[in-house]
Amino acid sequence: MPKTPRSTPVHYTVSLSQPHTHLFEVSLTIAQPAKLQRVSMPVWIPGSYLVREFGRHVQGLRAQQGTQALAPVQLDKCTWEIACKPRQPLVLRYQIYAQDNSVRAAWLDAQRAFFNGTGVLLRVHGQERAAHDLTLSTEGVDPSWQVATGLAPSSTDARGFGTYTAANYDELADCPVEMGAFWRGHFTACGIAHEFVVAGATAAFDGERLLKDTQAICEAELMFWHAGGKAPFERYVFMLNATHDAYGGLEHRNSTALICSRKDLPQRPAPHKDTTHKPAPLNEGYTTLLGLISHEYFHTWNVKRLRPAEFKSYDYTQENYTQLLWFFEGFTSYYDDLLLRRAGLLDDAAYVKLLSKTINQVMQTPGRLVQSVAQASFDAWVKYYRQDENTPNATVSYYTKGALVALCLDLSLRNTGHSLDEVMRGLWKRCKAGPMAQADLEAVLLRLTGRDWSKELAAWVHSTQELPLRDLLTQHGLEVHTDPAQWAQRLGLRVAEANGITVKVVLRGGAAELAGFSANDEWLGVEIAIESEATNPGKSRSRGKKGTVTQQAWRLHKLDELPLYLGEHRHCTAIVARDRQLLKLPLTVPASTDAQSTTWRLSIAQADKVKAWLG
Repeated sequence: MPKTPRSTPVHYTVSLSQPHTHLFEVSLTIAQPAKLQRVSMPVWIPGSYLVREFGRHVQGLRAQQGTQALAPVQLDKCTWEIACKPRQPLVLRYQIYAQDNSVRAAWLDAQRAFFNGTGVLLRVHGQERAAHDLTLSTEGVDPSWQVATGLAPSSTDARGFGTYTAANYDELADCPVEMGAFWRGHFTACGIAHEFVVAGATAAFDGERLLKDTQAICEAELMFWHAGGKAPFERYVFMLNATHDAYGGLEHRNSTALICSRKDLPQRPAPHKDTTHKPAPLNEGYTTLLGLISHEYFHTWNVKRLRPAEFKSYDYTQENYTQLLWFFEGFTSYYDDLLLRRAGLLDDAAYVKLLSKTINQVMQTPGRLVQSVAQASFDAWVKYYRQDENTPNATVSYYTKGALVALCLDLSLRNTGHSLDEVMRGLWKRCKAGPMAQADLEAVLLRLTGRDWSKELAAWVHSTQELPLRDLLTQHGLEVHTDPAQWAQRLGLRVAEANGITVKVVLRGGAAELAGFSANDEWLGVEIAIESEATNPGKSRSRGKKGTVTQQAWRLHKLDELPLYLGEHRHCTAIVARDRQLLKLPLTVPASTDAQSTTWRLSIAQADKVKAWLG
């Protein structure tokens, strides 16, 4: 372990000597504490809009000045106060329970360690703007382990253990730390050093492919924002945790934490299978991973620097509200796949297929007619991040609808000879890569085009009106088709079909709601009344005469079995189990041509127009 440099006003040491306990050991030294020094654990992490109560993982908090033990007094769920002698170093020691294998909190076991500062490092009140040091101890650490972080090293060994320095608490909290025996690769994009670490990869993982594709994404985005100018960071770190089945990411100022399913990592081709040495085409899972990488990297500009005015200074003690997530998450969602296309990782047809998926996600959400995307942004703390069986009926995703707002704005601007690219770069300059409001967006649009866009923003962002997607897409070379929807959408359901059919969501206004379905119902089967025509022995079948009615009952295992049992019948009785009680619900299946029974499919009608837009 290298020697610790001269101490800063706030210094943390994190040890992981007993990883099997899932406990980080943390020591916090405050060089010059206040007479009544308060410390607190953040209740949320920027970029993930939910109060997560990280203070619940703090245990064994002790305080000491010299040889004198002091008694911390807890003031609320996340804040402690220590009465001490001013200007004499105060040392706090505590443990953090870490078994949240996500990108938002902390994890520790014998194979891997990961943490965000918001979930491990107490905030020292009154000294948030002072310099902070973080020392990562090697005590008990496996010799094969390394460190990856966006923090600036001050005095570290070859593996990365040692001391790092941050200018203030915000910077410290915004630089997660990954430790373990992970895979590591490097590349340069537009002259800037990037590294990519992957924990949990299998032997088939193709690291060279991941680095090459990520480099293409980074170069496309650096050119998008700066076109050869200076980027706001000198190095960047991707930290990817590959697990059995997970997906997500969280942006930071010069790094990102990602999680994905191992099967979605690029795989090396099997020996002797391909003699051309050409990269395999992108599969759906890997395409989704590249979209996630593109999304989080774009956030380096759009939300970490160019950010809502309400986020000028984070309040870590409570919710931080803004109506602008439709811009910061939605516009980023528009560009994540678009920049994959510009980076050459998708062709036009593949991009259009992804766009069709986004449109259908919004069109199949009844909540889009209930809550505006601006309201959905404000309510993220209680709706988007706390989803239940009524979420699709009550709100709309500011990711997907925000992306469609960006699409409509981009295509409308292109009709005037401009583009959304110019608007994004104009906002970057106008707001000096800092806080912005919707008024800034409107000002840039006015300067660029010479006309007021407030009417469009009011309709698309602050109302529940439908977006003018069909007209705009047609104008730019696409054709809109309507195809029959899957059975779940046709009936107004979202279901799980692992062991039979379990209803997860009943969509507002759908056939299932009218029939009386409820979330958590188990759909067991259907009954159908089959009416036969009357016939006389020895004679041809009688025409127009009613025969007997036969009741048929069928066990149902998957929704796509319905056509087999219903045939051309649209009326049946659904048999469901609700709280162990068997119920019979009269169900009328909508015609396949009904609006809710169709999905959008886009195709390229005029390739030159599509190329002008996507290129």
